[in-house]
Amino acid sequence: MTGLPSARGAEVGRRIGVGLMYGLWKPRVLGAWRVPATGPVVLAVNHSHNIDGPMVMGVAPRPTHFLIKKEAFVGPLDPFLTGIGQVKVDRETTDRTAISRALGVLREGGVLGIFPEGTRGEGDFASLRAGLAYFAVRGGAPIVPVAVLGSSERSGRLIKGLPPLRSRVDVVFGDPFDAGDGDGRRTRKALDAATERIQKQLTAHLENARRLTGR
Repeated sequence: MTGLPSARGAEVGRRIGVGLMYGLWKPRVLGAWRVPATGPVVLAVNHSHNIDGPMVMGVAPRPTHFLIKKEAFVGPLDPFLTGIGQVKVDRETTDRTAISRALGVLREGGVLGIFPEGTRGEGDFASLRAGLAYFAVRGGAPIVPVAVLGSSERSGRLIKGLPPLRSRVDVVFGDPFDAGDGDGRRTRKALDAATERIQKQLTAHLENARRLTGR
């Protein structure tokens, strides 16, 4: 498939993420072994701060292709994000190019990262979009819930928009689960039911991660 996000680029992005995240903050990673070592996987990440994506990209055990809103692809960031295998998506329309590229990642056995809330918010998985269920069911990929905690607790002194330098950020990976009910249906009703199941799983994981980390 032409235009498939670069797997090699995503590995480069992971290495950059490792250096940046561990250089600027103190990530504590729990449960990374739960991410299947091979095959397609969807990482469902809560989203309360801009560093959540780069943080997961840096600490995940496998290179990750995130679905990222097109507004982030500005100036030099456009070729950079594309070069490290990230997927530009237009949230205002049914972006068929982004959909085919994301499904291509899963078809090639890669890892797709999604913020299922669609936009940055409380990071509590309260409002889920159906896209996560669609990709998981259509791509035949298990979902691994990921909770990023501590990225939005307070702002740093040097850079107001970022967490304090060298502060601890917890990243907790949950157990993989299947979104569908096993029959492979992709009707609106089936996807709505899958979204409900996913929301319960993600909310439970977040509550467990908060208990585990004390945050």
